[in-house]
Amino acid sequence: MVKGRKRIWARMLGTGLVLWLFTVITTHLTANPTLVPTLVLLGSFLVPVAFVAWAFERRTTGEITAALVFQTFVVGGVLGVLAASLLESYLLHPSATLFLGVGLIEEAVKLAALAVLTRGLKVKTPQDGMILGACVGLGFSAFESAGYALMAALTEQGLSLVDLVITELVRGLATPFGHGLWTAILGGVLFSRSGQESFLLTGRLLAAYLGVSLLHALWDSVHSIAVLITVALTEPSGWSLEETPGWISDPSSEQVVVLMVLTWSGLAVVALIGVGWLGALISIYQRPPRVEARGYPISTRGRWWPGGQPPPR
Repeated sequence: MVKGRKRIWARMLGTGLVLWLFTVITTHLTANPTLVPTLVLLGSFLVPVAFVAWAFERRTTGEITAALVFQTFVVGGVLGVLAASLLESYLLHPSATLFLGVGLIEEAVKLAALAVLTRGLKVKTPQDGMILGACVGLGFSAFESAGYALMAALTEQGLSLVDLVITELVRGLATPFGHGLWTAILGGVLFSRSGQESFLLTGRLLAAYLGVSLLHALWDSVHSIAVLITVALTEPSGWSLEETPGWISDPSSEQVVVLMVLTWSGLAVVALIGVGWLGALISIYQRPPRVEARGYPISTRGRWWPGGQPPPR
């Protein structure tokens, strides 16, 4: 790891949170619509940028520069959002497998953006792959959250500050366990079997891609699943799978509580699976290599040499 950390991420998070709160209060007191873009940008980018700064402080090589991190965050995030929007518009239609299709498309475009933007690195360690993957994923999340926040603010009754703030709070709390986490996993696996200026398509990478796509699909479908379970529990004799939409039109107080508990519990389970997976990868890739009697490691799992090849014997 690079020395001389200054915990800039903590100061960024604290300062940004204070500015966001001041912006919320000022917007509420003045009802000035010109403050909405400031509120949207602060609320959508605060947590992703702070996590990128935290990850940057844990880089393992000098090739991971601030310029590269900025490029993967902004360019990777924008390219991912645009590509996902185009592909989902033309390839996906309302169906039972909609969320799975979204997961497969969005994880594919983020992985492709990561590979394109980092292909020139001479040394590719799994740890740096996780960092850069997280940057791409967090950039994707920030731009996507800005869109959702703006849609929440614009209602039929006019500008809704409450809906905007709630959307930013919920998505801000969920940010560390979503796109950044999933693309960090893919980045670690991608870099673990890569050489100079090239990436290898392996069975392990394909399995990781399918796995994070499934986590993504589960994350997106948690609310719909929670609705089905809530209706089944509270109205056992008056519901059917075909007639139950993805929401409850006039929920009772009991249904509101059950739905909220089930939704957050489901998100917590999916988040724990992702965090556990990433933690396992970190443990594997930081494990020291086994050494033969002649002193050379017999495994390059942790990318101990540039290019992935040990010195000649």
